[in-house]
Amino acid sequence: MRFVYWMMGRKFGKVMIPVKVVTARMSGSLGLNRKLQKFHKKIQLEPELKLMVRTLTSEINGCGFCVDLAQSEVIRENLGMEKFNALAEYQTSPLFSDRERAALAYAEEVTRHKNVSDATFEELRKHFNDREIVEITWLNTVQNYTNLVNIPLEIEFDGLCAIAKSETQIEHDERTPVQNVEG
Repeated sequence: MRFVYWMMGRKFGKVMIPVKVVTARMSGSLGLNRKLQKFHKKIQLEPELKLMVRTLTSEINGCGFCVDLAQSEVIRENLGMEKFNALAEYQTSPLFSDRERAALAYAEEVTRHKNVSDATFEELRKHFNDREIVEITWLNTVQNYTNLVNIPLEIEFDGLCAIAKSETQIEHDERTPVQNVEG
């Protein structure tokens, strides 16, 4: 576990609470999570859409940790927070494309009802091919699974978004040339 804690510290600036709570008591879950992360990288959907689906699912379920983690990824990937802050209004906000709305409506309906209407699925089919629909479904399913591990164990915000913001600011400051100001 020391190695896992060290790696977490390097990657996220701290050891995440789920690792302290779940992995420390059920070490086999680490292998499963690593396999899920590795598989997640093979998903071909655009990174912003993947994060939007994950974040909306976590917001609906009330998983503060997962929202915090996803937002920290948004910051680390330099995607901009505007859409993520407006996810609750995705249906009406001009920030979202019809493609994004279709994916988010599908993820929302699956999360809330474990099924979707024909109309929701048909709208999804207008914007996504079969593989992409399966990828959206998989992302939503895995996010619901993660939420259902964290919520009952009361794993909440972990400060990951704040750490990512401070790291991004430090990187920005290091790249910004210092100007000589006289007078």
